[in-house]
Amino acid sequence: MLYDFARPFIFTLDPETAHHVAFANLNRAHALGLTRLLRPHVADDPVEVMGLRFPNPVGLAAGLDKNAEYIDALADFGFGFIEVGTVTPRPQPGNPAPRIFRLPKAGALINRMGFNNDGLDRFVANVQASRTRHVVLGLNIGKNADTPIEKALDDYLIGLQRVYPLLLDRPGYVAINISSPNTKNLRSLQGGPELAALLRGLHKAHRQLAAEHGRHVPLAVKIAPDLDDAELPRVADTLVEYGIDAVIATNTTLARDAVAGLPHADEAGGLSGAPLTPRSTR
Repeated sequence: MLYDFARPFIFTLDPETAHHVAFANLNRAHALGLTRLLRPHVADDPVEVMGLRFPNPVGLAAGLDKNAEYIDALADFGFGFIEVGTVTPRPQPGNPAPRIFRLPKAGALINRMGFNNDGLDRFVANVQASRTRHVVLGLNIGKNADTPIEKALDDYLIGLQRVYPLLLDRPGYVAINISSPNTKNLRSLQGGPELAALLRGLHKAHRQLAAEHGRHVPLAVKIAPDLDDAELPRVADTLVEYGIDAVIATNTTLARDAVAGLPHADEAGGLSGAPLTPRSTR
């Protein structure tokens, strides 16, 4: 009901401006205790995945809170998990605006944000400052746009080493994002030799971190919905071979068949929302 009231105003703003306005007010509402008052009743419906107990199966995907600035406020809404990021080792502005496009008739968005974020230092500080401990927290890491694709492992290792200790005293997992369509060549990391090389390096570092800290923090890999039926078994076998704990299905899609002819349907970027549901579920 609250969203129905606010939606006409929100849609007078461009999507990225609307995002910033909404989140600035979200933090104010949290500080005043209003978000807890507005929280809906959420039934206890636990799910166990990766050895973690999720209070319920409804979560918030990465991309909304890239810098982990709003964990406590978002947790007030009853999510079973919150995934923050994608964060890259160094700050970067992402792609030029405009870079988010609404397709309201399809219940969809197209974005080409490009991993805009404030970098690992800011991200780590924000996670450390958050007080929420009852919600499973996902920390989503990626590579900088100017890091050559053949050096991508270096960025993921930096990210893994920095965020792993943040999950020693709270339930959570690390997500490896190799499937955004908005960082040049990133999806090539899902190729056969490329994926094996990346996961081999991450597996070694993951084992070392678990031994060093005396705790196994689960590792998940986020895949693209545009993998074909021949690629999926290969990707699955590789994930199993290198001990990956889970798959996140899926990132946004490059396909436009479900929104053909609609305004903004031809914009570059990844499509999310209702048209993605059948593809990611399949």
